[in-house]
Amino acid sequence: MWYETKLYVPSEWADMDLDIRFDAATHVATVYVNGEEVARHKGGFLPFNANINKVVKFDEENIVVVKINNELSREILPVGETITLENGKKMVKPFFDFFNYAGLQRSVRLVATPKESIVDFTVNHKLQGEDASVDYIVETTGNSEVYITVYDEDGKQVAQASGKSGTILIKNARLWNVLDAYLYTFKLEIKDENTLIDEYVTEIGIRTVEVRENKLYINNKPVYLKGFGKHEDSDIVGRGFNIGVMKRDFELMKWIGANSFRTSHYPYSEEIYQMADREGFIIIDETPAVGLFESLMNFLDASKGSSKKFFDNPEVHKETKAHHLQVIKDLIERDKNYASVCVWSLLNEPDSTTESAVSYFEDLFNLAHEVDIQKRPRTFANIMVATPDKCKCSHLCDIISLNRYYGWYSLGGYEISNAENGFRKELEEWGKFNKPIIFTEYGADTYVGEHKLPSVMWSEEYQVEYLKMQHEVFDSFDYVIGEQVWNFADFQTTEGIMRVNGNKKGIFTRNRQPKLAAYLLKERWEGLPLNYKG
Repeated sequence: MWYETKLYVPSEWADMDLDIRFDAATHVATVYVNGEEVARHKGGFLPFNANINKVVKFDEENIVVVKINNELSREILPVGETITLENGKKMVKPFFDFFNYAGLQRSVRLVATPKESIVDFTVNHKLQGEDASVDYIVETTGNSEVYITVYDEDGKQVAQASGKSGTILIKNARLWNVLDAYLYTFKLEIKDENTLIDEYVTEIGIRTVEVRENKLYINNKPVYLKGFGKHEDSDIVGRGFNIGVMKRDFELMKWIGANSFRTSHYPYSEEIYQMADREGFIIIDETPAVGLFESLMNFLDASKGSSKKFFDNPEVHKETKAHHLQVIKDLIERDKNYASVCVWSLLNEPDSTTESAVSYFEDLFNLAHEVDIQKRPRTFANIMVATPDKCKCSHLCDIISLNRYYGWYSLGGYEISNAENGFRKELEEWGKFNKPIIFTEYGADTYVGEHKLPSVMWSEEYQVEYLKMQHEVFDSFDYVIGEQVWNFADFQTTEGIMRVNGNKKGIFTRNRQPKLAAYLLKERWEGLPLNYKG
């Protein structure tokens, strides 16, 4: 796909650094300005800059062209393959169960900054009684002095510091808490004596996150996660950012009593994280590492096991892993300061049952710990075939995340009683790992308006029965510290015999109206305290 537009740049900006910032370009992009290549980027869900200083024409129109390739392969995330049909047309075949939307799905901006400017800001929080200390690092392109001023939500100055690194003490700090958010404004300035050179302002919530004793603690208080796996997916615009849909989603999550969601299965637009910071939602922030299981019907074959082993392929440990590591680094650099981001999910439903996967996983987990100054918990969403006796990589997790479909893909319908027994037996085995467990997926496809008594699969009544069974199991194990149902809303997928114009596991329809199960979850989640099982 080719995109073209015109760009006018005034001569007043001739002494500034000029960049075109792409919030996302899915999946591989090449950027040209006035016929000259200025940037290439691989990876479709994180931002990148194209510097145009050497090719820009001032006080006249510039031609900006972007070439984007949405072909899938085993070397780029998410994973799939591209084939050629007999008629000569190409077709992508994803190893994942959501539609391969592509293109310029988020904003594109012209950014003009001084030659000496602020390029990065990193914070880490520590609690000291009623006070909080914030360790910070500021990266600039020059040597002038850096000043930081902190304001509360009333605009009152509460702290200040100078220097590119140091510690800011905030007395009687108001902490960011779940569904009780509080954001301080940090104003960064570069000054040459009294002359302001550059300024950057950001809102930051102060909170701590850690795992201990089979629990997840925020500000030294245990929390129980209630919420969803989601998708950036809506009618008409697909995965294109839509502020109205974003607002509707947050209102529905508050209505139903949720406090968290996972960015399945890729980093979301930055506006969503900003909103989560303001609303007090916990985010499990996920890379686009989905489809690392050799299957064209990943959601079905992966649950049963596959004869092909993804990590046995030597190229996966070269091309795929190199890209995967870069994505983790870029993700943490982008999202490190969000108070809402409390857990990193490094993969979704990979083939973790072979010894060949271990070294791949180790490098991912080590890098995440190395580059995240806050040392947030790390996890990956475990696939149903990777049971406790077969998974080779769960020991690396700070939190074990399970995607389980007992009663749907396994022993569904009238066999649901057997499904419950099997579910309980597996959970007992996971308890031996002595780690907290979050269910990052559980759900049943439900066609809205389909009613049947006695219930049958796909009916709204069966979705309710299925969820009740799941919750009874969750409540039986103290080390289960979260439930994120799959999915928040129905979403588009590749066509196939297992999908009726998309995945219908949503608690809400694709146009954000509740199914019967929404009222079950609302009653349950509003009755579960934040420190449930704490």
